[in-house]
Amino acid sequence: MPLPKDFIWGVAGASYQVEGAWNEDGKGPSIWDTYTHWRNSPVHNHETGDVACDHYHRYKEDVALLKEMGVKAYRFSISWTRILPEGIGSVNPKGIEFYSSLVDELIKNGIEPMVTIYHWDLPQSIFDRGGWLNPEIIGWFENYTKIVVEALSDRVKYWFTINEPQIFIGLGCYLGVMAPFKKYTDGEIFRMSKNVLLAHGTAVRTIRKYSKQEAKISYAPTGPSFIPDNDSPEAIEEARAKTFAFDKDGYVLSNSWWSDPIFLRKFPDGAKEFFGLDFSDFTEEEWDIVQSPLDFYGMNIYAAMRDLSKLSAAEGNGELTGEPLTALKWTITPEVLYWSAKFMHERYKVPVMITENGCACTDSVHLDGKVHDPQRIDFLKRYIREFYKAGEDGIPLIGYIHWSFMDNFEWAEGYDPRFGLVYINYQTQKRTLKDSAYWYKEVIETNGESLWK
Repeated sequence: MPLPKDFIWGVAGASYQVEGAWNEDGKGPSIWDTYTHWRNSPVHNHETGDVACDHYHRYKEDVALLKEMGVKAYRFSISWTRILPEGIGSVNPKGIEFYSSLVDELIKNGIEPMVTIYHWDLPQSIFDRGGWLNPEIIGWFENYTKIVVEALSDRVKYWFTINEPQIFIGLGCYLGVMAPFKKYTDGEIFRMSKNVLLAHGTAVRTIRKYSKQEAKISYAPTGPSFIPDNDSPEAIEEARAKTFAFDKDGYVLSNSWWSDPIFLRKFPDGAKEFFGLDFSDFTEEEWDIVQSPLDFYGMNIYAAMRDLSKLSAAEGNGELTGEPLTALKWTITPEVLYWSAKFMHERYKVPVMITENGCACTDSVHLDGKVHDPQRIDFLKRYIREFYKAGEDGIPLIGYIHWSFMDNFEWAEGYDPRFGLVYINYQTQKRTLKDSAYWYKEVIETNGESLWK
């Protein structure tokens, strides 16, 4: 069974990771601007996103590359502080102008713009007011969303409210290995989680209310996914149970912690007992907000987990001895795209889009001036075949968005990991399409049929 004719083949990036221009044209500081500039910054090699890929100044060149690659969609995020330098208050017209121009350039080149409202770069001024701990952030996020939707929704149809709450809350505020690099108590994490869920639901309502065309809305969570050890019903059910487990040490990184409230109108089993006196349920009105209907399930997925106990320590996936790994030492487990799509659809009853998938490789420009990355091509072929297989088994698939469009700032890992289909020389900002970019172009042109060549 072939993929649907309207299947969306795309690539993704995020504001802080690619834009640069960190303090230009009225932009205010985010927590990533602040903490990468720390004297004792925990970011690899003390690197920052100050320049990154200079996408802010080179977006027309970058869109031309997107067109050359033949992609159907570009998923990008908005920098909150480029729109609202203080997170609240006065709107920065230069920020609106940049994103509006980017959208126009994409559409002119036949590329669907997909907007993520929030991809981790919280305004520093809002963090100073308590950040996700302050319930006022729900209204601030609503106002920010309304401004963006009113500016872009005449041309933007696809919206993602937030990207990976597991990371900006789990790794940022629970494990303290991402900005703001702090560790909060379980009670504080519970309050943050409620505010994130309410901000998400409020943003969904805001998009639906103010969009100038019919909107397609989701969010983009990540989370641990397990694959069965064999094809037996028992092994499949064990993998499913682990995929949605509420683990007392790694709960904030889980699938069920974030998606059960949104789709099932409940916290995961065991949450009330775990939090004890810190637990407080949503009111019925709040549940209505949290459960604002989504059009599909966005899923950022790279590798299967093998050991649930590794989740809370951020110690990798529990790989087997000698198992193939990416440059970031993430396991190569293609079957995860089949099983995660199956498990998520069966639990949450909506179509599935892969909103991020890809691998970090040790890419370089070869003597012939090209970037040969056969490992990435092999990785993607294996993974996308498994996603294709999920469609053959009846799982409704919306699209596949590769992470990432181009090499970029990979958060606390700095610039060493290269996920892009486009190679970036960070000293000169020269862009070079890798072999994988041309390979992906053929996959898109054949709507996936070339995956079996």
